[in-house]
Amino acid sequence: MQPPRFWQNPPDAPGWKARALAPLAALTAAVTARRVARRADGYRAPVPVICVGNVHLGGTGKTPAVMALVERLLARGVKVHVVSRGYGGSEKAVLRVDPGRHDAARVGDEPLMLAAFAPVWVARDRAAGVRAAVAAGAGAVLLDDGFQNPSVIQDAAILTVDAREGFGNGRVAPAGPLREPVATALRRADLVLTLGDAEAQARFDALWSVAPLPRLAAEAKPLQTGMDWQGLAVFAFAGIGRPGKFFDTLRRLGADLRGTVALDDHQPIGDALLKRIATEAGALGAELVTTEKDAVRLPPEWRGRMLILPVRLEPVDWAPIDSLFERLGL
Repeated sequence: MQPPRFWQNPPDAPGWKARALAPLAALTAAVTARRVARRADGYRAPVPVICVGNVHLGGTGKTPAVMALVERLLARGVKVHVVSRGYGGSEKAVLRVDPGRHDAARVGDEPLMLAAFAPVWVARDRAAGVRAAVAAGAGAVLLDDGFQNPSVIQDAAILTVDAREGFGNGRVAPAGPLREPVATALRRADLVLTLGDAEAQARFDALWSVAPLPRLAAEAKPLQTGMDWQGLAVFAFAGIGRPGKFFDTLRRLGADLRGTVALDDHQPIGDALLKRIATEAGALGAELVTTEKDAVRLPPEWRGRMLILPVRLEPVDWAPIDSLFERLGL
């Protein structure tokens, strides 16, 4: 589903629809605030717990952010585990993800992808997931999402923000794209991670000020695999938070983008859908290409029949993250 266009109005001119929905937005904010207030009663883990979350209802790039933090912690010798709700998966118990035995339908696409880098636990009850990670020897836990969840006491919280989208019109849903007011969220955060190219970062600078919080600007860039995309005829499909960003990346790489299909985030990708997309691609003389996250949702027989474009987060400067880790003793 596409969000209402007025959600992206400038913060100083949100529009009449946002103003008309202000009473409902106030109710959403109050419910979230009441929920967050219970965090003092959450589980206190014996190891640092870092939440990577957001204040936005849509995708903001949490998955590449978690992946980058995992790699940074591993490089520092930290035995990091990831705990995720497993959105899109059917598993209800606490489960350590095994890419060799589990699929996205059971554990969710993001946990399945992250499990290639570090131990990942899916748990509807995040406190139970953190306990399981600690029992298995975790030296630190990354919470994938859960910024508004009170069940675990967070030693640090990193807010991810799409630099181009920013905080939209700055209003809480349904008047805007936010789960809670920006100012309220920033009081609980330790660092703001803005994702986007230089132009997007400059746009964020012009519209928003998040001082005095430390800020890390980063961009998700294609992983150098030796693949030459220049002039390659491709047909792209993606079911991520913002599929258009994936299509734009292919264009920047010089690919001849002959067709695109934007799926819903976490949308199941079945045989019938793939056959239709493959037929369209074949008629256009193009190869199929998708994202790393979508690839884990493909039926096994389709995984070798298309190209995958992996991306990795490249921060301008790791210093804000390293300082946060050092404060936590990591």
